[in-house]
Amino acid sequence: MKNRDTRFKHESLQDSDSIQQILKVITKGISKGKVTFSDEDDEIVMEPEGLLQLKVTATREESRHRINVRISWQVEEDMPKKQKSLSVSST
Repeated sequence: MKNRDTRFKHESLQDSDSIQQILKVITKGISKGKVTFSDEDDEIVMEPEGLLQLKVTATREESRHRINVRISWQVEEDMPKKQKSLSVSST
């Protein structure tokens, strides 16, 4: 995957069945290693690999209830390569 900063954001009202379907497609994409998000304005392709970090938060504030699910990972080409060798000694 090319190293470029891109951002996709979509916000809309959906019924619970539609949200379940969206989550199923995201889950399937994660298992296949490729998830594409798009709408009329934009598109982004994500390629999750390796260990994924999961963060789930749930809040209830007066009449507004919210569930946030964040999935993140490091792309190997973005991680700095350490070429230092290890040295171990005992006295």
